[in-house]
Amino acid sequence: MTRTPATGSLLGLALGDALGAPTEFQQVPSILATHGPWREMDLLAPVAWITDDTQMALAVARAAVQGELEPERFEPPLRAAFVAWLRSPDNNRAPGATCLRACRLLEAGHPWAEASQITSKGCGANMRVTPLGLLPGIGEEQRAGAAQLQAALTHGHPTGLAAADLTAHAVHLLAQGAEPAGLLDALRDYASRHRETYHERWLGELWTRAGDASSREFIARGWDECLAALDRVDAAVRTADPEADPCLATGEGWVAEEALATALLCFLLFPGEPVMALRRAACTCGDSDSIAALAGAFAGAHHGGEAWPDAWVERLEHRDELLALGAKWDPA
Repeated sequence: MTRTPATGSLLGLALGDALGAPTEFQQVPSILATHGPWREMDLLAPVAWITDDTQMALAVARAAVQGELEPERFEPPLRAAFVAWLRSPDNNRAPGATCLRACRLLEAGHPWAEASQITSKGCGANMRVTPLGLLPGIGEEQRAGAAQLQAALTHGHPTGLAAADLTAHAVHLLAQGAEPAGLLDALRDYASRHRETYHERWLGELWTRAGDASSREFIARGWDECLAALDRVDAAVRTADPEADPCLATGEGWVAEEALATALLCFLLFPGEPVMALRRAACTCGDSDSIAALAGAFAGAHHGGEAWPDAWVERLEHRDELLALGAKWDPA
């Protein structure tokens, strides 16, 4: 059977987003009272509506397919795609304030490094990065640099950059066939190796806005927070009760490293049950749509397009574009 990790990951991202959207901002008892047992959660509407998470992931994907993935060629279409998202009539899905603020500055023509919100490490940095983990034919430096640049256009905090890079790398590893059991060790190794790697070719002098003594010190702050988040995931996988809210162990996901950590936890709690991973992620007290979107991206990259129920995929908003991108990026 032909592997379809890109199709699975993109569909999983959007399905998790749609499943978690109605439960965002709610506590678990309220979710259970409204939606019933979490292990039986279903998409509510005839159409599975996505949120800004998938909208912006599609913006990244559209920019990435326009040409060679290099800083000077990626930034203009990425800026244009973000501004188009800003002005879209469909941008009514509770978009993040940081993304809106930065995109308004991009629209006004500010250099991206000035538009970037240097103190923000919100999960907008990595909720949308999945396409760069799936894009074929690029090297590690391109993937890392592009992942950090797409984060930096809105979220300039070093933890946002590192978490976006690490999220894309996790998707890439799983799409290449990495086993869930070794994923945390592989991610920890990657983070440790790149702890002082500042991608100047992609980020320019962004670091100078943050007040750090050097670019190495700037980016190391971000990687250190991501490494601490991975340690929390490791501890939680060993001890967590699948019936307990994952946010209690690894964070509510409003910031980038917590969104990554809690999504990883949901995936690793149910490595062989992708739908259950999405349901667990959607029934959380935190940023449930972003957590479930990333959990779906991980599970789909591992299991492929067959992971998801046909009845869900048929109802998914933007299904045709997601399937077309998946078919383009999956192995021939």
